[in-house]
Amino acid sequence: MQTSRWNHPGINRRTAVQAGAVGMLGLGMNHVEALRAANSSEQSATPLGSAKSVIYIFLSGGLAQQDSFDLKPDASETVRGEFDPIATSTPGIEICEHLPMLAQRSHLWSLVRSLTHPTNGHTLGHYFMLTGRSVAPVFKGDRKPRSTDWPSISSVVGDAVPPRNNLPPAVMLPERLVHWSGGVIPGAYGGLMGHRRDPFIIEATHYGDPFWRGAYPEYSFFQIPKKNPTSDEPKLFQAPSLKLPSELTNRRFDSRLHLLRTIDAQRRGMEQSAEHARYDRHRQSAISLLASERIRRAIDVRNADEKTQTRYGRNSFGWSLLMANRLVQSGVNMVQVNLGNNEGWDTHGDAFWRLREKLFPPTDRALSALLDDLNSSGLLDSTLIVMAVEFGRTPKISLLPDNYKAPGRDHWGAVQTVFFAGGGTRGGNVVGSSDKLAAYPATNPQRPENMAASIYNALGIPQSAVWHDELDRPHNIYHGQPIEGLV
Repeated sequence: MQTSRWNHPGINRRTAVQAGAVGMLGLGMNHVEALRAANSSEQSATPLGSAKSVIYIFLSGGLAQQDSFDLKPDASETVRGEFDPIATSTPGIEICEHLPMLAQRSHLWSLVRSLTHPTNGHTLGHYFMLTGRSVAPVFKGDRKPRSTDWPSISSVVGDAVPPRNNLPPAVMLPERLVHWSGGVIPGAYGGLMGHRRDPFIIEATHYGDPFWRGAYPEYSFFQIPKKNPTSDEPKLFQAPSLKLPSELTNRRFDSRLHLLRTIDAQRRGMEQSAEHARYDRHRQSAISLLASERIRRAIDVRNADEKTQTRYGRNSFGWSLLMANRLVQSGVNMVQVNLGNNEGWDTHGDAFWRLREKLFPPTDRALSALLDDLNSSGLLDSTLIVMAVEFGRTPKISLLPDNYKAPGRDHWGAVQTVFFAGGGTRGGNVVGSSDKLAAYPATNPQRPENMAASIYNALGIPQSAVWHDELDRPHNIYHGQPIEGLV
């Protein structure tokens, strides 16, 4: 029986149950510092962090490292592409000329230019980067999440870090990661933890034809220009309404709560278990979302003031990061933001036009606004931002003439750049490097396991921590060391 989110697998089962009866099921934020102190004697290259929240931005499709944060201006034209590097506010660090706002804020962020894993496949690459595990226990590659999957990083954080303000501990927005063929990308859910550990999903996007891409309505584009769209360009971004139905009076709302209390009462004769505690957390989260005016305001980003909407951008990327900011301010521990529906960063062709005109501008603006707001509010130190993709892109440019008018790059898992900011990480910082073609790590190679460990460490999760599957078997949370040099 699981009693503590942070049990070590070696603890005697009976002892753990007794400890749970004393109060570990009521673990709150006031207990965290004691647990961090108890972990101080453990072998760890990086001290435990004190971040409270994580925003994990996932650019589904695969951003080209050599066209964004790791340009190779001295390489041949078939490698370096069309973009030039520009100086940032940190001497010696250069990034793409089409990310000027982020360049001005380099003192707030770090780059890891040497993350690597062994697949060039979209689905498995998503799985590796969303779970932080580059070995799959059972993986069929058919775009179906399974109960045998490793849990996502969001699910692990949601289970390990005590929820605040009775809110969902982990949220995913503005949509599920769904392949254009209709299959659901695995790796973003509870997996072996069970469905109760799935992130709470806020679906705000409503795409029509699956070949539309980009940050609509300002920056949408059609994926295959040699084929005609079968639907109009998408326009609508709208979070689900969390208002109580008009016919639902306070009395009826109280009746629903009474029903929940009745169900709880029927369980009192049963042995208290962590499973019941998880049930109660989901119940509380649902009630909080229904009843909280602050949460409704956080999600209703389309009604933000004019200045705020201009700073973030009036598009799905800007609204999504604004929503993430508001959810973090409200007390949500983990927000995964999927920027790039239908693998929108999959730039096999027309790559430079799409990056320059459709993908970089809304990303540059929205991410810069998020950094500014968190920094000015004092929340950047307690909020870790991570931006990653399922893989990088090939060193050499290629053309697929049957589908595209201009060249692009194919899939490449051997190296990618991961963006970090806040949460105790150093600004104006680069960790690791790629070779002269941005093809393989040249120094300090990192794996998805190290990225995940950096997230867990920033949140103060001890390296002895475990999660439990539905059969109550313990599994270690850490499978790598936090990335050295980030903090």
